[in-house]
Amino acid sequence: MQPYVYDKENSSKIEDFQIREVLISKLRKRFETYGYKQIQTSVFEAYDVYANLSGTVNKDDMIKVIDSSGKVLVLRPDVTIPITRMEALNKQPLQEEKRYFYILDVFRQLSAQNGQKEHTQAGIEYLGKSTPEVDAEVIMLAVHLLKDLNFANFKIEIGHAGFTKELISNLSLSNGQQEQLESYIQSKNLAELEAFLADLPIKTEWKQAIKQIPMMYGRPDEVIKQVKAIPIPGPLEQELENLIKLWKVLEAYEISDNVVLNLGLINNMDYYTGIIFQGYVENTGRPVLMGGRYDQLGVQYDKHIPAIGFAAEVDVLLQAVIQQGLITKKREIRDFIIFYDKNKQKEALTTAFELRTKDYRVLTFSADEEIDLDGRYELFFTSTGNELRSGRQVRPFSNTADLVRILEEMKEGS
Repeated sequence: MQPYVYDKENSSKIEDFQIREVLISKLRKRFETYGYKQIQTSVFEAYDVYANLSGTVNKDDMIKVIDSSGKVLVLRPDVTIPITRMEALNKQPLQEEKRYFYILDVFRQLSAQNGQKEHTQAGIEYLGKSTPEVDAEVIMLAVHLLKDLNFANFKIEIGHAGFTKELISNLSLSNGQQEQLESYIQSKNLAELEAFLADLPIKTEWKQAIKQIPMMYGRPDEVIKQVKAIPIPGPLEQELENLIKLWKVLEAYEISDNVVLNLGLINNMDYYTGIIFQGYVENTGRPVLMGGRYDQLGVQYDKHIPAIGFAAEVDVLLQAVIQQGLITKKREIRDFIIFYDKNKQKEALTTAFELRTKDYRVLTFSADEEIDLDGRYELFFTSTGNELRSGRQVRPFSNTADLVRILEEMKEGS
């Protein structure tokens, strides 16, 4: 996050920053209502933490630095991995669920994002049980966040990390061919997909099944009927049953209108092993949040850790709420605005110090300054005396102790 410096050209950025803080406050509060506790991870990590893992962050996307000892470090490219590693280092079995949330910057150099290397993510990680009920609650939390931000039209697309990969695993494709096929499925490019499949020496029934994948989008109950109409490998039958159970729990949450099943959904992070999901809001071309289940990530650290989580892209959310006018900066109200004549400056500033010591928010101004600010109380130090004003009430006071006494009386009377 770049620092905000006040000037006329940058004043809109300052307003955006204030809205951003309101947005983050809403996210933090919602995470806490689901029992998640905030966690922090190191900005710098040893390169080996990521280099020795498979299916995680692309090594070329990491921002690397070398410390004074010659050790290669990376700026934090991901939060899920260090949290999983932290739990894995505890060799004791996971006895109870862990709920963590974070609001942290991650650093990656992605050419598709106009050279921006720093991104703020707000996310959660649930470590513990692997059940449809847990998965549904995490998806409900994602829905709840978007409702909190007043988005009128949004969808959570739910897929399965292994569905497409399992269907195409028997096609004997090269890595390049597999990536190409997945890109056609993800973009729902039916024409290119059909042409690509036409040249593959595979059974017609499998070609027909794969061509159906991009069309498997919509209400979960309807999509599940489509899946049952095509041949699917045995391992996917249990996953299909889990999706059915998940859908029933989501129905209990009454969020059917905000959820769709997209079995053509593919996530670039290969550590996802179960359900995956992405959140989209109206007029925003990229996901505002992404997540899924990653039960096998901990195995790379020699510990089985059932886990699911998601991360919201704060800056993408910020752009969306500003564009749609969903959050506006509230006019800030200070506790005290103090005005003083020059000959009363010392008394006024001493009073300001005493009030700030009591944790009041106080601004001071010379009596001849023109300002447009709101204060719960206004204090005037003039040659004719001191006054406290609040609404229609006007109360004279002689010193700070007298002022504090009057404030207590006003609180008791309110």
